[in-house]
Amino acid sequence: MDDWHEHDIRVRYAETDRMGIVHHANYLIWFEAGRSELCRSKGFSYKQMEDDEDALMVVAESYCRYKSPAHYDDLLTIRTKVSEIRSRSIRFFYEVYRPSDKTLIAEGETLHLVTDKDRKVRKLPDIYRHRLVDNLEKSFPPNKAPS
Repeated sequence: MDDWHEHDIRVRYAETDRMGIVHHANYLIWFEAGRSELCRSKGFSYKQMEDDEDALMVVAESYCRYKSPAHYDDLLTIRTKVSEIRSRSIRFFYEVYRPSDKTLIAEGETLHLVTDKDRKVRKLPDIYRHRLVDNLEKSFPPNKAPS
């Protein structure tokens, strides 16, 4: 679970506030983009999970720590990795980084519960668990995760 997936974005004018600084709400959108691209890099999409397995990843928690401002036209790298997998949840960790001056802009995490379309919590299908975790020994087996 140590490998990062990197996805580049360029800050659009619409993502900045009157001071020319990226508005804080955009970071959660960029986290979603990073998460989606990480899944695609592992051979599946959210849509595929939802359509084929009736497995939705619902955001249960989100956190972002802002370290330095980003501005219009900055090229940023969204770094995403799986930091924890349990039988019914997944935690992702993120870094927003500006390569031009080697600055960490923000870091954060999201916790997702796996549900069906009726919003009932369910087990993460094994196919996605295997694809998300390179080394399954690093994931927690059902009922064995620390509290």
